[in-house]
Amino acid sequence: MSQFNNATIEKAANVYYGGQVTSRTVILQDGTKVTLGIMLPGVYEFGTDGPEIMEILSGDLKVLLPGTKVWQEIKGAATFNVPGNSKFALEVFEVTDYCCSYPVL
Repeated sequence: MSQFNNATIEKAANVYYGGQVTSRTVILQDGTKVTLGIMLPGVYEFGTDGPEIMEILSGDLKVLLPGTKVWQEIKGAATFNVPGNSKFALEVFEVTDYCCSYPVL
């Protein structure tokens, strides 16, 4: 899906790592939440409360998912799932555009 229709966007940004990672929260018509953001080059670790679906729209990065020891390389577009109550690491090499979805359980 290249766009969201009939959505509400929260004006305040979510800012992490001193502004190196930012996103905006979008509430879809059915009440589900997604965030749209940008990551600048750097190394980051994020924790999850619930499961997340991370869609990389463009970029060059590596991700280390929970329970794995091998970094997954991503160049361009890709999607990966992160379990709830876990942590994952990212090493970002160029500006990366992403959309994160939070499935309702």
